[in-house]
Amino acid sequence: MTSAYALRLQIESTLAHRIPSALTPAQKTLRPVAATGIGPLDDVLRGGLPIGAISELLGSECSGRTSIAFSFLAHLTLAEKVCAWIDVSNAFDPLSAAAAGINLARLLWVRCGVSQANVVRRHCDFVLPERYYVPPPVKKGLHGGGFGSHPRNEVKGLSDAVAGLLKQEAIAPRCAEPQRRTRPSQQAFEPRYKTASTKASYASHSKPWSRIEQALRATDLLLQGGGFSAIVLDMGGLAPEFVSRLPLATWFRYRAAAERTQSSILLLTQYGCAKSSAELLLRLEPAEALCDETTVFTGIKPRVVVARQRFTESADSNLVPLRKPPQSTHAASWQSRTTWAGSR
Repeated sequence: MTSAYALRLQIESTLAHRIPSALTPAQKTLRPVAATGIGPLDDVLRGGLPIGAISELLGSECSGRTSIAFSFLAHLTLAEKVCAWIDVSNAFDPLSAAAAGINLARLLWVRCGVSQANVVRRHCDFVLPERYYVPPPVKKGLHGGGFGSHPRNEVKGLSDAVAGLLKQEAIAPRCAEPQRRTRPSQQAFEPRYKTASTKASYASHSKPWSRIEQALRATDLLLQGGGFSAIVLDMGGLAPEFVSRLPLATWFRYRAAAERTQSSILLLTQYGCAKSSAELLLRLEPAEALCDETTVFTGIKPRVVVARQRFTESADSNLVPLRKPPQSTHAASWQSRTTWAGSR
């Protein structure tokens, strides 16, 4: 035992200038955490979400993912820190974020797949031909007066209309002549887009690959620039067949960049895609509806299960053992009430 220890020291001293502690694995320290503002969840996570790592919030629609992200960003912006929200599905609501306590002046909102000319309009807006619309009623009035046009404009086109009527009478076939029956041709309807940007937005809405690529590039730029305490990548509105095809090298690169810049990355999805690159995995179960009144919806009761949490704090020291401890399932539940329900 003594000779092995002496040989180990000799090897490490020889390689000290090239490989420090060549045979001694470095002990991993615990990451600092930031509180989410939800008491039961912070108690289960022993402080909050880790800083400088990826936290994945996995759950279906209306399960409480956005509420956790809003509460987390509200505490960070209250401490005068800058955050970013990358909206892949165009589902972010600034009014709801402000109501949750987020300082919008310290939040960067990145909208993917929305051009500058199509910010207010929907993605799939198109213009129907005029023949599909009901013609507006004719307004009658004297000299316009807000109720119609000038009388001299009413005679425009009258001569053409009369000529058309007389022409139809001239070419009308006689009753004794056989008339050929013509079948009306079926008209094919082609949606006519307002602008080219609207057409591109409609294509990106049906196939979200362009929006996903834009979101990944925006995340790379924010991580390379630094200065953001938290970056929320909201892909909760995307189907699992799109999210599952993202390469694992992307999440590994994000994990290294988050550790270098000490920024927390929150990934909101319906399907787990970060795999081993995520240090914390929270699985949200379908929330239970709260109906304290007979006919009034008063809120929801989310439930979160900690599926994976690495480098948890031990009872004796701030260092974790090199061997992976057995995973235990922890769950947290709380009540999120609506505004009209009031405090009870």
